Amino acid sequence: MSGFVGVIVSDPWLQSQFTQVELPSLKSKFLSTRNQSGHVTVGDLPPVMVKLRAVSGMFTEDEIKAILGESCTDMGEEIDFESFLRAYLNLQARATAKLGSSKKLKNSTSFLKATTTTLLHTIGQSEKASYVAHINSYLGEDPFLNKYLPLDPATNALFDLVKDGVLLCKLINVAVPGTIDERAINTKRVLNPWERNENHTLCLNSAKAIGCTVVNIGTQDLIEGRPHLLLGLISQIIKIQLLADLNLKKTPQLVELVDDSKDVEELMGLAPEKVLLKWMNFHLKKAGYKKQVSNFSSDVKDGEAYAYLLNTLAPEHCSPSTLDTKDLTERANMILEHAEKLDCKRYLTPKDIVEGSPNLNLAFVAQIFQHRNGLSTDSKNISFAEMMTDDAQTSREERCFRLWINSLGIATYINNLFEDVRNGWVLLELLEKIFPGSVNWKQASKPPIKMPFRKVENCNQVIKIGKQLNFSLVNVAGNDIVQGNKKLILAFLWQLMRFTMLQLLKNLKFHSQGKEMTDVDILNWANNEVKRSGRTTHMESFKDKNLSNGIFFLELLSAVEPRVVNWNLVTKGESDEEKKLNATYIISVARKLGCSIFLLPEDIMEVNQKMILTLTASIMYWSLQQPVGESESTPAEGDKIPDASPTASMDSENETVLAGEVSNLAIDDAVSDTALSPQAGNEESSPKVKNEEPSPEVEEKATLDKK
Repeated sequence: MSGFVGVIVSDPWLQSQFTQVELPSLKSKFLSTRNQSGHVTVGDLPPVMVKLRAVSGMFTEDEIKAILGESCTDMGEEIDFESFLRAYLNLQARATAKLGSSKKLKNSTSFLKATTTTLLHTIGQSEKASYVAHINSYLGEDPFLNKYLPLDPATNALFDLVKDGVLLCKLINVAVPGTIDERAINTKRVLNPWERNENHTLCLNSAKAIGCTVVNIGTQDLIEGRPHLLLGLISQIIKIQLLADLNLKKTPQLVELVDDSKDVEELMGLAPEKVLLKWMNFHLKKAGYKKQVSNFSSDVKDGEAYAYLLNTLAPEHCSPSTLDTKDLTERANMILEHAEKLDCKRYLTPKDIVEGSPNLNLAFVAQIFQHRNGLSTDSKNISFAEMMTDDAQTSREERCFRLWINSLGIATYINNLFEDVRNGWVLLELLEKIFPGSVNWKQASKPPIKMPFRKVENCNQVIKIGKQLNFSLVNVAGNDIVQGNKKLILAFLWQLMRFTMLQLLKNLKFHSQGKEMTDVDILNWANNEVKRSGRTTHMESFKDKNLSNGIFFLELLSAVEPRVVNWNLVTKGESDEEKKLNATYIISVARKLGCSIFLLPEDIMEVNQKMILTLTASIMYWSLQQPVGESESTPAEGDKIPDASPTASMDSENETVLAGEVSNLAIDDAVSDTALSPQAGNEESSPKVKNEEPSPEVEEKATLDKK
């Protein structure tokens, strides 16, 4: 079932920007650039770049050298093939802007889809200064950080401060409040390597849990303070914060942008930056602006769109003289002065507007939206928008599966799960990532798909593969996905997530001996771990209501790593408030260990069976990868160890784990071919996972069909 594999790029987003016709040619050109030492430097690129199709005739070698010099001052710096591709994309974008063409690069405004690895360190001083100003503004009063802030954007103080992991954890909580229980952050003035690594692990797992793409960044990158990776991550976190209100749930007034229910569904499926563009064009049209703004770069360079927008939203702060000003820099300065009267923070300079910095212009427009969106407060429209939202549990499950899919690093970024999977393409990408070679791409249609039957074909293949994996899909057809049947979509994704977890646990060969793993195995493991540690709590099932107080999971976490739980912070879990404190602490402690999980405190408090299973399996997977005895996480001699449970910990059974047998995968990280290939630890031609119980959603569908 495996298809053609051409030139592979480790960054999925970057891979998606080129076809397999382009990549071999570009790879050949890159290799031909190597100098006598066998390396390629930035200075070697201009003679090659000037001949490439998208750049030829647009720039001279000197101009290309100057462009490259903007992001890399050392022309002798060695680069790899991915950096070469990013440099080419940058030149393509400049060539498009220079032509004034309406054809924009498909990645020009999509920050959420972009990975944290940036083009040749392309985030320049202007963006760095903007992010530093944001940090100074939002974290300046933080009790722990106030002694280090404000930071000077002209220095490398930012990169030094992030090395202990505290700043990034705090910034994530500013972007999405409550993501991290700050009691779980190690905030000593001097951290040992173990504590520092815990903070960075907590940061990366929490960043994934709010929607950041961190496929190409690890804890070592944060410890070393690598500037382009850090700024790429900070950029994503800040933008998530700035665009947080651009959805119908947070701002139901956005329904004013559309005319009917069909358009509302389309609006719900748009990426936040696309919604922002739609909002901006809505007001520009009312203001009489004749052009359509399709990006936050070339379309806003002249400042006209901003002048019209501000004059419509805040006429008391604006002046018609803005448009009369011919000097673009002076006009941009007047626009920023008008915006400041609305209390908009200065995320950019007049130069950034004139040069069309996409990230900073997007941040600027988002600030205007936050302070004055100019939308109607018509209660009829708002109630209509609220009718479109899901119940709490469905919303939480949608969020969990959406974030899990995005964390895997597939080419397509999911903004709205139920809308984005209906054409089947995302699900095929997901299946190929989890079970390589399972998809017949010759029979698949890539979006945009105009013919409805092509969507059905994609979804039929999804169902076919699901049945090959022994999923419970009685009387379920591809058209159910195309129609957006939420229960069946959630049921399918749950079985796929569960399959992934069980396969990963199975592939820890020393523990499973290649046997199939079941839910019962996970349940028994958790109870045995808690019992071996000398405690008496017990989990009857994954829907045991006694789990709502969180004590069992805190004891399980303490059993697998005694240092990680500070029992002075644990409550009895008797009231709802105490339960929430424990549940929030559990999630942060698990992420701090290295578990990538996407559940919310409410899932523990309400004992959501699916989410409880994923939490337990994640802890189990992390634990089984740890060598018994002294590990790398052991603090140096003399380091203070956090308070452990008052119950004495017993030694676990004598086991020896061969390092070569242990995979470094996390349950929701990108899965390697070896991890889930049919041959991994098993001679069967395809993995068979027995479902303990048929999905209730699928059973319901089968019953209705029979009737």
